[in-house]
Amino acid sequence: MEQRGCVTWWLQLVILTVMLLFYREVTGQIRYSVSEEQEAGAVVGNIAKDLGIDLRTLKERRFRIVSTSNESLFKVNQNDGVMYTNEKLDREEVCEGSRLCLINLKIALETPLEIHYVEVEIVDINDHVPRFPEKEKRLEISESALPGARYQLQAAQDPDSGLNTVQLYKISQNDNFRLEVKDHGEDGKIPVLVLQKPLDRELTRSMRLLLTAVDGGRPPKSGTMQIIVDVLDINDNMPVFTKDVYSVTLNENEPVGTIVIQVNATDLDEGTNGEVTYSFGNHVNNKLRKLFEINSITGEVSVKGLLDYEIKDSYEIDIQASDKGNAPLTSDKSIILKIVDLNDNTPEIEVTSFSKEIPENSRPGTTVALISVNDLDSGLNGKVSCSLPEDVPFRLTPSTQNNIYSLVTDAELDREKTYQYDITLTATDAGKPPLTSFKTITVVVSDVNDNSPQFSLSPYMFYVAENNAPGASLFSVSASDCDLNENARVSYQIWRDGGEDKYSSFLNINFENGEIYALQSFDYETIKTFQFLVTASDSGTPSRSSNVTVKVFILDENDNAPVILSPVSTNGSEGVEEIPRNVNAGHLVTKVRAYDADIGYNGWLLFSLQEITDHSLFGLDRYTGQIRTLRSFTETDEAEHKLVIVVKDNGNVSLSATATVIIKAVEPKEAFAASDVISTVKDDQDNHVTFYLIITLGSVSVLFVISIIVLIVMQCSKTTDYSSKYLQDTNYDGTLCHSIQYRSGDKRYMLVGPRTSIGSTIVPGSNGSTLVVPGYRRRGSEEVRTDS
Repeated sequence: MEQRGCVTWWLQLVILTVMLLFYREVTGQIRYSVSEEQEAGAVVGNIAKDLGIDLRTLKERRFRIVSTSNESLFKVNQNDGVMYTNEKLDREEVCEGSRLCLINLKIALETPLEIHYVEVEIVDINDHVPRFPEKEKRLEISESALPGARYQLQAAQDPDSGLNTVQLYKISQNDNFRLEVKDHGEDGKIPVLVLQKPLDRELTRSMRLLLTAVDGGRPPKSGTMQIIVDVLDINDNMPVFTKDVYSVTLNENEPVGTIVIQVNATDLDEGTNGEVTYSFGNHVNNKLRKLFEINSITGEVSVKGLLDYEIKDSYEIDIQASDKGNAPLTSDKSIILKIVDLNDNTPEIEVTSFSKEIPENSRPGTTVALISVNDLDSGLNGKVSCSLPEDVPFRLTPSTQNNIYSLVTDAELDREKTYQYDITLTATDAGKPPLTSFKTITVVVSDVNDNSPQFSLSPYMFYVAENNAPGASLFSVSASDCDLNENARVSYQIWRDGGEDKYSSFLNINFENGEIYALQSFDYETIKTFQFLVTASDSGTPSRSSNVTVKVFILDENDNAPVILSPVSTNGSEGVEEIPRNVNAGHLVTKVRAYDADIGYNGWLLFSLQEITDHSLFGLDRYTGQIRTLRSFTETDEAEHKLVIVVKDNGNVSLSATATVIIKAVEPKEAFAASDVISTVKDDQDNHVTFYLIITLGSVSVLFVISIIVLIVMQCSKTTDYSSKYLQDTNYDGTLCHSIQYRSGDKRYMLVGPRTSIGSTIVPGSNGSTLVVPGYRRRGSEEVRTDS
């Protein structure tokens, strides 16, 4: 461009020179040119020479510049006709910015007067730099402006002319604008700024361009102007989030108001076009809106509802950022929110396939129930272990599936020991701290008939008073069965084997309650004891039973009055005794012999005098029944004395008998004779008693032998089940007497009688307390007595 400017300048100079020569020849006018800015005295031209005036005649002639507005600028030397500058010329001041600066001078030459016209051109030199009207130009261009948009600038001013004036404009390097120059003729060149690439305010909010105006001088001079382009914003940018991915983890059960995350979006636009507000996207459902909320200004997402990992473990929340432009632009971003599980759920225990009842004869390993444990938490928080108490006969067997257990029996069950188990299942997770839950299930052990009835006593021993009322309840046996219902319903029966236990046939039993009734009365004097078997059977299938031995002891009652054996008269009402008158005090006169079939207190006899003629002469022993003299006979004593003897037993209701004894005092010879007669009678009575004794002993022996034989046969033939149900031995021990002690109320009794085997009877005429044989011989004053 600079080369092109130089060529143009030289071309203009050549054309101007030719034009001046041509103009001079045509007009005949003298024309000079002088460069501006020369100091005063600079030679403009030789007017005399150019007019052809002889210098020798010049002295008589005088040059004078006719008054003009510019006459002071020049002066003519009168001596040589050379025109000089009178002062320093400033073309721009003289010509006031005219493109061609010509000064026309009228030169008068006197003697003779001649008027000549001289034209002086003040030739411009490049003494000015181009100047813009303002140092800085601000343009406002919208970023929506299209390429090709033109923006005319003010031209730079240069007082110089011709080539020294502004020849070209330059713009600083940029991508958006180029410069065009319009030639407006006399107005010079005007620069035009042309948009060649769209502006982007978000990339460049403002740009500075340097416009340079260059003149054609040599060297060229230039002037500059700053062009500030302010890019006006349009809403052409949507908000942009600062992060590509928003991901956050949050503990479940966080309190309401907890800040989850803060999103941030920027909008490169300005003003309202760049103000960003935040909201949930249109696709966020109501459930999410109940759980979270977002601050429209700050972009903070906070907890609004209860977060539960077990309901949902992650959320994707669509966040929308919008600007406030007239036509708002929006952008969306998703937040990935992962909920962190906390150990906030206790394990759940579910019992399936549960057998509420299990037979007590179930084998170990029998499945009772299936246990399922579950924990809604995850990881270690959801890992559950299940356990049982140690004191139950059950165990948990884990299955191949996770958290499934089988509850099985671990030992033999016995309903009679424990009929129900309240099993507490404990489930504990592996969280920190661990959570535990409990569930109690009740397992009922159902009954099987595995227990026989058991009697409360073995053997039973009952004491029954004789003379009981037939059909009345005597006693009862009771057996209990540890089983339940039909297996525990006990019925009773008396074992009747048809053998020697004949007394069991006298009894009957209530099969429901074990009450035993007598079908007849018992007589202690006939039977004193017997035993039998009672069988108790349950109603199970098959039925189970057990036996017990019942021993019955007949208790004596005072149902027999004393019987006086001697001394008695032939009519059984009184007896007569004769004694010598010369006996001393303490002489045994006689002994009243009596017996009572009852025993104990009922058979304990006491003797007393009911009536006596002389209390001072005879005395009666209360316990032995002996009558003795209390003193010697005197002559005044009567020969015959009557004694009424009362014999009483000691029963609650005492029974008694009386006997009258007549004592005759005789002379010694008569006494001996009477004594012989009496002795003979007494011997006969003794013989009868001896006979009865022999019969009794023989019966006892026969019964003893029979009992031994029966026992041997029973031992050989009885089964094992009943071996303990019968008597182990007989009551016979080889003696004639035995005693049984018993209590009745506060009293203690002793039963004394002949020892016999079961079912034996007392020989008629035997005494249950004391068997008295009335046989004694008088040897002088002594008495011999035999008791068995």
